[in-house]
Amino acid sequence: MSIARVTEIIASSPKSFEDAIEQGIARANKTLDNVQGAWVESQKVECDGNGAISEYRVALKVTFVLED
Repeated sequence: MSIARVTEIIASSPKSFEDAIEQGIARANKTLDNVQGAWVESQKVECDGNGAISEYRVALKVTFVLED
């Protein structure tokens, strides 16, 4: 029987939501073992003073399996 745990992380990118997700998963893999997947809980953008998007942010719920 496997036991999984979920942890929440927030990741950002100046490029896109997809890049923020990829960076978040890559960073989670450095700290967590057995990452199995994730879902995007929310998305947000930060804008500069002129209304242009300066940063894409995602809140991820990352699932990983605990070892015995």
